Amino acid sequence: MNFWQIFIRVFWWRPLPALGALWWQLTRRRVRARNRLRAAGASLPFAYKFWMRNVEQPQQLSAHSSSAPRSWESRPEFTVIVDARDCPVEDLASSIQSVEQQAYEGWDLVVVSSEPTESALLPASPRRLSSPALAILESKGAYIVPLKAGDQLSTWALFHFAEALQSQHDAAILYGDEDELDEKGVRRRPWFKPQWNEELFLARDYLSRACAVRSASARAAATEIQAGQDTWTLGLLLHVIARDDGPVVHLPSIIAHVRDVDSQAPQAARVEAVAKSVLARGGTAAPGPHGSVRVSWPLPDPSPLVSLLVPTRDKLELLRPCVESLLEKTTYENFELLVVDNGSVEPETLRYLHDLGRNEKVIRILPYPHAYNYSAINNHAARDARGAFLCLLNNDTEVVSGDWLAEMMRHAVRPQVGAVGAKLLYADGSIQHAGVIVGIGDAAGHPHRNLPADDPGYFGHAHLTQFVSAVTGACLLVDKRKFLAVGGLDEEHLPIAYNDIDLCLKLERAGWRNVYVPHAVLIHHESKSRAKDHAPARINAYRRELEAFQQRWGTKSFNDPLLNPNLDRSSETFLIRF
Repeated sequence: MNFWQIFIRVFWWRPLPALGALWWQLTRRRVRARNRLRAAGASLPFAYKFWMRNVEQPQQLSAHSSSAPRSWESRPEFTVIVDARDCPVEDLASSIQSVEQQAYEGWDLVVVSSEPTESALLPASPRRLSSPALAILESKGAYIVPLKAGDQLSTWALFHFAEALQSQHDAAILYGDEDELDEKGVRRRPWFKPQWNEELFLARDYLSRACAVRSASARAAATEIQAGQDTWTLGLLLHVIARDDGPVVHLPSIIAHVRDVDSQAPQAARVEAVAKSVLARGGTAAPGPHGSVRVSWPLPDPSPLVSLLVPTRDKLELLRPCVESLLEKTTYENFELLVVDNGSVEPETLRYLHDLGRNEKVIRILPYPHAYNYSAINNHAARDARGAFLCLLNNDTEVVSGDWLAEMMRHAVRPQVGAVGAKLLYADGSIQHAGVIVGIGDAAGHPHRNLPADDPGYFGHAHLTQFVSAVTGACLLVDKRKFLAVGGLDEEHLPIAYNDIDLCLKLERAGWRNVYVPHAVLIHHESKSRAKDHAPARINAYRRELEAFQQRWGTKSFNDPLLNPNLDRSSETFLIRF
């Protein structure tokens, strides 16, 4: 579709953004015009139809005409298990029909049903067994594909699974994306999912409706799973993942069309299943927001000392509420506060710092009388910190949830975890930070930025604990040994911008995972304590730091695990790549 074809469609729904794009087009700035038009159209109903026609269909035609299957080393068999207990016969019929219409022929079909279902609506008479466990134990295929009656496999689902297994021979679980069928059977609301992320999966089951599980692994867990219609697939996946039988592999293709893409098993049942899974590791589970599961990992006893590092230069109107909220609201008791004074000169600020310094048991004032360099200031404070853990904290933050530090420490003490970040809100209550995705805008971006705090975001992700590539240094908690092991913040090349993202990526490279914790909430008056990066006095230095960051990490082609390749790399709101 050319500019004008898209313009006509967007103008019908969003005339003002369309006219803005038209102005750029008429003034011959066509790249900007297409970008504006794309951003305006990506959230509209026709965008998914556009994607299906221009991305999905060409891929399917290419696969259909390809000779690749003839050269495959293996042609794995799949056992599709349709759970038809207590469901209308029409739902079962639609699921069976989707299996019979598979482009890949290596499958057999099992229906789990407590009673025989005889109907002329059924397109076939498949094998029938009384329970999911029995169906798993008697499966013939190398992989089983669970399917809830009423959901449908996409025509190319098993082909995509078989194709992936040519290179992913040891995969324990394969899973793909899904979309929703409306009342008329029209596809809508695609869920383009992230790569495997165990912390995210514990919070929300994003595998069950579009997955394949290696039969040998499934059989080993079959006798342990609950037989409930809504939870047996989740229980199976949790057991297989706990056994660590092999990698969990994501396929960025639509695998299933479901009746309700938001539908999950009852929250209480999911909480119970996850609680059993994490119990051996000391974790507990409870209901979370938007139907999620909130997992809590144990804190050591006694609690380790945390050093809160707060750089400042004057700006008492920011520093005072920051310090007061830390002292009055933080429920985690074992911390010290290091206020790093970067050359304050205002008398009122100096008096305030002097008064703070009298409380030597909790607060220390650490002078740094040099040019502003965020990385150097925090590295200086880290060397002087007494705590086993460091919390980088901006002076323009305020505590909202008193348990913020305790919730972050539950993750920071885990051996596999690197940096831990909180949910940060603007003063108006909208989201400023919910983790960082590297590659957005060819650098890094904040997903869900500017959404209301209670908005679920993209399929609830804004409220789900998850592994992320990076978190912002405005509130970043890390084990001091790990911080020092990767060299701390880059004082030379990244003195002000991107040093926090660089630190997180260094931690990832060293083998530690970074975590976003939505239950730790603070207000962040973003960057009010320093000059804006695009201000005239700062722009040249910012460009040097941006270039250094981009070259070091290849961010122009960086594939962040949280960002599905079918989503727009220029958007912080998970729009279709349009």
